[in-house]
Amino acid sequence: MARRHDALFRRIEDQTDALVELTRDLIRIPTVNPPGDAYTPCAELLGRRLAARGFQVTYVRAEGTPGDSDRHPRTNVVARIEGQRPGRCVHFNGHIDVVPAGHGWTVDPFAGVVRDGRVYGRGACDMKGGLAAAVAAVEAILACGVPFAGALEISGTVDEESGGFGGVGYLARQGWFSPPRVDHVIIPEPLNVDRVCVGHRGVWWAEIETKGREAHGSMPFLGNCAVRHMGAVLHRIEEELIPHLAGKRTAMPVVPEGARQSTININAIHGGQEEDRDGLPSPMVPDSCRMVVDRRYLIEEDPETVKGEIVAILEGLKRDRPGFDYAVREVLAFLPTMTDADAPVVRAVERAVEQVLGRPAQRVVSPGTYDQKHIVRVGHLKDCIAYGPGILDLAHQPDEYVDIADMVRSAQVMAAAALDLLGA
Repeated sequence: MARRHDALFRRIEDQTDALVELTRDLIRIPTVNPPGDAYTPCAELLGRRLAARGFQVTYVRAEGTPGDSDRHPRTNVVARIEGQRPGRCVHFNGHIDVVPAGHGWTVDPFAGVVRDGRVYGRGACDMKGGLAAAVAAVEAILACGVPFAGALEISGTVDEESGGFGGVGYLARQGWFSPPRVDHVIIPEPLNVDRVCVGHRGVWWAEIETKGREAHGSMPFLGNCAVRHMGAVLHRIEEELIPHLAGKRTAMPVVPEGARQSTININAIHGGQEEDRDGLPSPMVPDSCRMVVDRRYLIEEDPETVKGEIVAILEGLKRDRPGFDYAVREVLAFLPTMTDADAPVVRAVERAVEQVLGRPAQRVVSPGTYDQKHIVRVGHLKDCIAYGPGILDLAHQPDEYVDIADMVRSAQVMAAAALDLLGA
């Protein structure tokens, strides 16, 4: 086994240039979400490559999911290759969508610039470098002729950055991520090359609307300002809820340390007339103000209590503040999840990390959700973790990059773990 792994690892090292080029090719396709640009060309790039290696390739459009249209089809690709005899299936899943580039870049975010042992670009870290490393892992297994039972699968899926409903969420509902078709799933998210991520915190996004009454801006006393009402909501969140959340700590090994408590973020506030006007707004007292909150919570917390903490603030203001009224709309909600420490995929990847890197793996939990939520909750497949190259803190940042050496090492880990799980 050691000799077989040595040959496998050398093959991956020898193919470093090809791994880098695949990463660059993926980055050069600007799969920006929203709105969901260039999903089909990116899926087809992966599909052509894997078909040339003997995989059976299927393209799955998630029709009817949020954002899907003929202009922006939610195109996913799933590739499968069978082993020498029946057995279990190991699946590598990576999302192909990336967030908008934003500002502050010193390189072209969609050029795939290589410099100082790194590949730069939007999605290099999160997570096209990880997807390329997974491809390199399975290609090396096949090139080395390692016999295995069962099957290997790779998928490139969409919309992870916006909840995954058109990607893994859709595929899970269609049975693509359920036993007996699939048994073990590794998602190469950027959690650092020596970490095995076993789950994530929960999330509750909600839109809060405060309501008022319109009046002329020169006579605000005749109206009821919804923006001022929202200011009162913000004040209570700042003075009451945030200190309360800081006292909630988890036994989950969440990284970074600041995420081991409950958190809330104010994603956006919109009040008064629409912002997309060329001239000055009318002198009006606003009758509506909307705020989106992003509440991340712990596996020890009850989801209904999480919602109830916000509602309690709003109900308190309704009692205390004349004219205050509100509405709450849930935007999305996902429960926390954490794979058992003794699960086969956890143990296999931990063994492979120690073999490749020469040090024990660190077991962690992600501060944000990723597509494990759909695989566990919808596909009912619990043997799922995230493992891949890339520094978590670089995700969604300008000058995002992935270290080439880490891509190589993570490909070696994924290849060794896959063979372990397949009993090769």
